[in-house]
Amino acid sequence: MSADIATPLRPPRPDWHWHLGVAAFLLVWWLVYGQLIPVSEWIASLFPVERHSHTGEAVAFFFYDVPKVMMLLTLIVFAMGVVRSFFSPEKTRALLSGKSEGVGNVLSASLGIVTPFCSCSAVPLFIGFVSAGVPLGVTFSFLIAAPMVNEVALVLLFGLVGWQVAATYLVFGLAIAILAGFVIGKLRLEGWLQDWVRDIHSGADAPVAVEDERLTMADRYKLGIEAVREIFGKVWMWIILGIGVGALIHGYVPEDLMARIMGADAWWSVPAAVLMGIPMYTNAAGVIPIIEALLGKGAALGTVLAFMMSVIALSLPEMIILKQVLTLRLIAVFVGVVASGILAVGFLFNQIF
Repeated sequence: MSADIATPLRPPRPDWHWHLGVAAFLLVWWLVYGQLIPVSEWIASLFPVERHSHTGEAVAFFFYDVPKVMMLLTLIVFAMGVVRSFFSPEKTRALLSGKSEGVGNVLSASLGIVTPFCSCSAVPLFIGFVSAGVPLGVTFSFLIAAPMVNEVALVLLFGLVGWQVAATYLVFGLAIAILAGFVIGKLRLEGWLQDWVRDIHSGADAPVAVEDERLTMADRYKLGIEAVREIFGKVWMWIILGIGVGALIHGYVPEDLMARIMGADAWWSVPAAVLMGIPMYTNAAGVIPIIEALLGKGAALGTVLAFMMSVIALSLPEMIILKQVLTLRLIAVFVGVVASGILAVGFLFNQIF
């Protein structure tokens, strides 16, 4: 006789259990978030340094920003993981395919906010878009907006430097994505795709399949939790590294030096910031703490925004990935158009503010 005993499957928890758990999580999150300042000050007091010295300022900045950024990231990634369950890549392609230029650019850039695919996803997304018949310029609007104007960037900007900067970044980031994609589309550069991608594009006449997802709210909550696990695994190191750099800037870099390098009075500061940002490899979670510290030291808003946009939207690793599907000529056009938009934003804001 077999010793195996069949174990009955445990029935899934009803949705109201998940609703209650999420409500409890939000309550605990809010209570803990409200205590971050006194806790960070207490941790800083444990170090054998003067609180208002350079080291003391850096230590307090680090131990306040790390949990703050982690908590903001957890909350918004969970929420957008739930939202993203309504926007699969297949549904995104279906929404974008067949749309005319202009309307398609606006729609694709807007979808880039709620479907924040990173540069690592650029190649399969690009192939999927062109194979579905999405115009090249519309595809570029999405690929610019998705990494640059995503929920992580907006929420961290809101939490760290205020809603004014976050709203400014949203408006001008979308404008760059829409206009750059529109210009690239008008140039009719489909012939500058890599040969094998161009062959896929020319033969793309099949309808796009859309997943039929019948998910309960419990399923969507689970996808939100999975999104937190996945994204944290990718960005936690960059968050700590970025906050560490920001802490050093906050504590040790003199304000007058930063104002001279990245101030509005230096005309060359904006192009220099863009050039400095391109070879860097980080994301919104890693660069925004640095942005916070730079602004706190008197750096000009336009210069700082230009630096941030170039780091996120024009990183060298992303260009290397895109080389698999784009020729060097098309990459050069892409970089030139996007960089021109970023420079315009930088100069404009340095004149206004």
